[in-house]
Amino acid sequence: TPFYPEGGGQVGDTGMIENTNESIAIVDTKKENKLIVHFADELPNDVNTKFSAKVNAIDRKASARNHTATHLLHESLRTILGEHVAQKGSLVNPSYLRFDFTHFSKIEKADLKKIEADVNAKILANIALNEHNNLPLKKAEDLGAIMLFGEKYDDVVRMIQFDSSKELCGGTHVNVTGEIGLFKILSEGSTSSGIRRIEATTGVNAMAYLNDKEALLNEIGALVKNKDLKKGVEQLITTNKTLEKQITTLKKANEGNVKDDLLKSAVEVNGVRFIAQEVEMEADDMKNISFSLRKEENLALVLAAKVGEKALITVMLTDDLVAKGMNAGAMIRDIAKEINGGGGGQPFFATAGGSNPRGITNALEQAKEILGQ
Repeated sequence: TPFYPEGGGQVGDTGMIENTNESIAIVDTKKENKLIVHFADELPNDVNTKFSAKVNAIDRKASARNHTATHLLHESLRTILGEHVAQKGSLVNPSYLRFDFTHFSKIEKADLKKIEADVNAKILANIALNEHNNLPLKKAEDLGAIMLFGEKYDDVVRMIQFDSSKELCGGTHVNVTGEIGLFKILSEGSTSSGIRRIEATTGVNAMAYLNDKEALLNEIGALVKNKDLKKGVEQLITTNKTLEKQITTLKKANEGNVKDDLLKSAVEVNGVRFIAQEVEMEADDMKNISFSLRKEENLALVLAAKVGEKALITVMLTDDLVAKGMNAGAMIRDIAKEINGGGGGQPFFATAGGSNPRGITNALEQAKEILGQ
C-alpha cells in the first residue's frame, strides 16, 4: 500500500481505493501488529476485486512539509537553546506541527525569532534529503542520530538526514527543504513543569496564516485612519483612558445627585425609612450607591434595574437595622422569586439576578410588604 500509517507523531494518510465499479474513501490509516490497516466508513461490495489505492496527495505533501520542519525545528532548538532540549512528544498533520520538548523556562520572543529564522534559513538552503534505510542501530548511533530516551528501536533502523540534522524516523519527508516553502511559529507555551510546546505551520498554511494577519492589520488601519498603525492605536488608547477618567468624574458627580434624590423619595414603613426604586444603572453603580448610603441610619434601600434582557435587584440595610436582626440576604431571596431568579449576600447587602424584568414592580412591592410585617 502507498498509504502511510499513523506513527512517530504523524497522522495516517487519507485517500481513496477505486476500481471501475466503486470508490471507497479511506478516512485513516494505522498500523496494528505490523499490518497496515485502512479505515473506511463502508466496505467494498466485493473485497476480492482489484483496487487502485490513491493517497490524498495534497495532505500527504503538507504532512511531509510539517514533518521535515519538525526535524529542522528540533535541531534549531538544540542549537539556540542548548543540547538539554529533548523531544517529549510531537504531532504532525497536514495543517500544522506540534513539538513538545524539555526546557526550563519560557522562550523569549527574541529567541523565538532566532529559532524561526534558523529553520527558514535551512529551508532557503534547499538541503537535500539523505535517507538511510536498513541502517544498523549501532551505525546510526555512531553517525550521531538523535534517539528518543526510553524508545525501543529495532536492530535495523531508518535515519532521516538533512545535512547536520539526523534523526531516526519512519515518517514521510520532502526531497529538499526548499519544498517546505515557509516556516511560521504559531505559539509557544508550557504543557507541564519543564516541558514547553511549540506549534507551527508551513507552506500554503503558513501563507494563509500570514495573509489573515495582513488582512486584520489592514482592517485595523482602516478603523484608526492613520498611516502609522502603531501611532494610531496608541492615540486611541490614550483617548480611551482620558474618556474613562471623564466618565468616572461625571459618575461621582452624578452619584451625589442620585443619593439626594433617593433620600428625598424615602417613605416610612413600619418605623423604617424605606426606598424602593427602579433605576437605569449597571450592577457596579447600584453597588456603589448602596455602599455610599450605608452610613445613613434606619434606612432600607432596594434598587432594581433592567440589564439587557435580565433583571437585577440589590438590597442594602444600614448597620443599625442589621443589629436589630434584619437581613438583606433573606429579604432578597424572597423578592427574587418575582423576577424568576435567586441571589444572596451579606446581612447588610445582597444582590439577585433573574430572567423576568417584568417582575421588577412586583419585587419592589414585595420588599415593602416584607418590611411592613
